[in-house]
Amino acid sequence: MESEGNSRNPPLPDVHITPADECVSSEETPKQSLSHSDEAQDKKDTQINAAESDGTSATLRGTPTPPNTKLCGYLNKQGGPLRAWKSRWFVYEEKSCQLFYYRMAQDINPLGKVDLSRATFSYPLQGEEGTFHIQTPERTVILKAHNKDARMYWLQQLQLKRTLYREQHAELQSIPRPDNHKLESTPSANNCRADFLPMVKTPSGLVGEEAASLPAPGLNNPLNMSIKHPLIELQNTINSFRNRHSQEIRQSVFHIDDPTDTQKTPSSKTSTLAAPTPSSSQSPESPARSEKDLSTILPVRKNSKETKELKDTSRLQHEKLFLAEEVKAQKELVLLLHKVLEAAQLEKRTCSQFLAAEGEQERLELLRHGERRAAELRDHLESLQQENENLRRDLKQRDAQIAALQESIQLLVQKNQTKQEVIVKLSEKLAVCGEDQQSTSGLQSEALKQLTVENENLKDDLKAYKTQNQYLNSEIYHLTTLWRKSSEQEQSLIVKCAVLEANSCQMESRYLGILQTLQDSKELNPEQREAVKKVVKDAVRADLSTAVKLNSIRDYDEYGFKIAMDYRVEDLKLLAKIQPFEIRSQNLLNQEECDGAFLARCTQLLFGRPEGELSSSTELKNLLRTGLPREYRARVWRFMIQTRTKSLKERHPVRYQELCEKSRTSPHLVPRQIQLDLDRTLTSNQFFSPPSSPLIQKLERVLQAFSWQNPTIGYVQGFNRLAAIALLVLQEEEDAFWCLVVIVEYIMPQNYYTKDLVGCQADQRVLKDLMSEKLPRLTAHLEALKVDISLITVEWFLVLFVECLSTRILFKVWDAFLYEGIKVIFRYALALFKYREEAILKINDSSEMYQYLRIFPSTIADGRKLTSIAFNDMNPLPMKLLQNRRAAHLERLHAEIKELENLRKAYKAEHVQCKDKELDTLASEDEEEV
Repeated sequence: MESEGNSRNPPLPDVHITPADECVSSEETPKQSLSHSDEAQDKKDTQINAAESDGTSATLRGTPTPPNTKLCGYLNKQGGPLRAWKSRWFVYEEKSCQLFYYRMAQDINPLGKVDLSRATFSYPLQGEEGTFHIQTPERTVILKAHNKDARMYWLQQLQLKRTLYREQHAELQSIPRPDNHKLESTPSANNCRADFLPMVKTPSGLVGEEAASLPAPGLNNPLNMSIKHPLIELQNTINSFRNRHSQEIRQSVFHIDDPTDTQKTPSSKTSTLAAPTPSSSQSPESPARSEKDLSTILPVRKNSKETKELKDTSRLQHEKLFLAEEVKAQKELVLLLHKVLEAAQLEKRTCSQFLAAEGEQERLELLRHGERRAAELRDHLESLQQENENLRRDLKQRDAQIAALQESIQLLVQKNQTKQEVIVKLSEKLAVCGEDQQSTSGLQSEALKQLTVENENLKDDLKAYKTQNQYLNSEIYHLTTLWRKSSEQEQSLIVKCAVLEANSCQMESRYLGILQTLQDSKELNPEQREAVKKVVKDAVRADLSTAVKLNSIRDYDEYGFKIAMDYRVEDLKLLAKIQPFEIRSQNLLNQEECDGAFLARCTQLLFGRPEGELSSSTELKNLLRTGLPREYRARVWRFMIQTRTKSLKERHPVRYQELCEKSRTSPHLVPRQIQLDLDRTLTSNQFFSPPSSPLIQKLERVLQAFSWQNPTIGYVQGFNRLAAIALLVLQEEEDAFWCLVVIVEYIMPQNYYTKDLVGCQADQRVLKDLMSEKLPRLTAHLEALKVDISLITVEWFLVLFVECLSTRILFKVWDAFLYEGIKVIFRYALALFKYREEAILKINDSSEMYQYLRIFPSTIADGRKLTSIAFNDMNPLPMKLLQNRRAAHLERLHAEIKELENLRKAYKAEHVQCKDKELDTLASEDEEEV
């Protein structure tokens, strides 16, 4: 047992250096320092050197921290199942950038640690005084300092320590640091900004060596014990008891208490023997004294005896209290040792019985008996748990009954209060009738007092918000600088990797060249040539199998769209935080599409099958809702287009070639708007950017052919974007043409792309009805601001979210749209508003709302979440419901259009009559003049 081993071989006194010794190392006496071991002395020297280096760096940055002060002190830490505050001694370790915490400053084993190298620091404004948070990737640690100044001191010092560690870590790794961005750990006097918080001075008595010399707060509180680490608590308790015992033994029998020391420290814990003080005549410093001096000394000695007796009594009382605390601590220690001893004896007894068994049969019986005993204990535990649950249910029922009774009591009390209030009001009215002037002056004074109190509270809140804002500004500044340096270091490492890969390729090419010359040399026999030839083949095969391409950041994706979008000037304020994360989100989306299980499903359903062998199924529908991989998208799109246009293609097999010939022979009948829109098609795509691109010419022929295919519609602005997306995926212009035909003539409702856009207007009204049902809070908020969402959503429906959503989400929408129809557009429109519902509810200005609604779809990067909302949260949304509501709104729109036409006709007829009357009056005036 661990306790027995420690009792047999007791360690030498004062070998360990506790966290308090590290903080108070500068105050040790020479005799105490000689008693330390070499290992402890080396440890102390390294800590002093680290503190000195820390101090010099802090001095260079303009911080007020003294160079020899170590960051340590008592803080309250929230933890345990009860989430209670526990006092802990915190010490910062320079080398590992970690914050260790102990129960007391004299403990040797830490209870835990917090890694600060990747941590961020903040504090709540409405929390308890002195509370602050340390957020790490693994957890969030909640701490509480003694007051606000101590909290700000800890936050600023932790910021400084984190920054210095990152700089030293970068220097040790020999990573090249950029010259143009130098990290400034704290805003010094030269670069201090108005929105940064100035450095807080060191709080006296709360950190460093002064805090280590004070008694630990909450020492006798049983909740302050660590339930999670009982062995560490036991080791620390034993060590502290031995240290105190060794200190008492080391004091000499001839130790004399200095009266000045007893006055300074009346609560001394060491019991010493008081020796008589020598007379002044025997001291070597004053060999001869006058009789006058001796006469003044005699009454002083009498007074000193009385004061000495009082001091002895007070010292004995302090010793009595200290011994009582020691007895209590020893009792707790004995209880812990008893529990450990019982567990060890039980284990020893079972082991001795097992070893004393003669045969395997008896040992098996012992094991079975143990298993039966364990099963009985488990059954007993289950019964106790069941009984506990029953008791909890009874307790809940009784609590519910008590709550009901309390509610009835509250109702009765409220009734009584209302009656009393009515009585009081009536009496006040009677009293007020005679004293109107006095009451008015009193009310005014009370209102003035309330206003002054509210004003003071608002000033305090404003001051607190300003302080928090300044600290958060400094934290954002630090984190931004660290992120910039990390990105630059990552870029330099990527360049190094590329250089190393190039050198490796050169070495491999030289190796293959040497093998080739050996193979062509005539000095080798046929067997050697065959061996060399085999080595060449193996080298080429290994090179192909183990080649690793550097995954550099690209400007365009596989379809040619820009990854980092160019936003307009008015959008920069809203998208300032989004642009830096676009490249990272793009990489995450690449990983999302490369999901192994999803690719396996696609391969099982689509691999090796031509378009003619595909068939509609639930499995294909689910795959299309999730989004197809790029290698299967073109094939599945051709299948869905072929399914809808099969009969038309059989009647007109060369329809596209005929329409292209018509547009070539009759160019004057082609709409001029096509030529104007070609240069404005997908400006963020590199395949449509140059005017001489072959896709531009294909797009022109597709649009011209469709204008001949459907003369009633001809060409509408927006067709260029639909046809461009089809060209990017299908590559063939004839396939893109039939895709445009399927969208306009087969999938979208009638009158959708006519001049009056009646079908699109009806769908906007259907969307508003669905939003009032699915998103009632958002609809009420938009109606309160008088925001008409159809001004934004009409573009989504006309161009099917092209240049509205990010590229990867856009192709997912089109995959499901070509299979299921226009209800997919409704689902994604509702899902977009649901995705950003909370952000939209926070906007209370109509102009800002329109601006946000115009740009927020392009900021969404989590395609899986948006798809889940569209096809899970928006259920049920059947096609029949959409058709019925569209028909009802179409009837109303047609009636409104007819009413407008009648008004126009009446206005024209009235206008013609007015003109005829004016002509008649002019003619009659001419006749009178004649």
